Amino acid sequence: MDAPLPKVDRAALRAQLVAEFERTVDAVVDAIDSASAGRVIRDSEEPARVALDRFRCQVYEAALQAKVEAAEAAFPPSGQRGDRSQAAS
Repeated sequence: MDAPLPKVDRAALRAQLVAEFERTVDAVVDAIDSASAGRVIRDSEEPARVALDRFRCQVYEAALQAKVEAAEAAFPPSGQRGDRSQAAS
């Protein structure tokens, strides 16, 4: 039976993404602040959407990578598992 994969270290992932979150907030606010009077939504919606979409992708990719790294760390190198098939040649 397959053992469950280890959980992602959420605190480490959060710490890793804080700077990117701050850049995203800055990009959204910059888009709103630079919009023309009377056109705030029209001028800022697309740049804000792009910034938020980029952040969404970065969070998802970082979480997937953290899961892979946690899984890799949970398994010992092949030499420690008793895997002797390569040494038999």
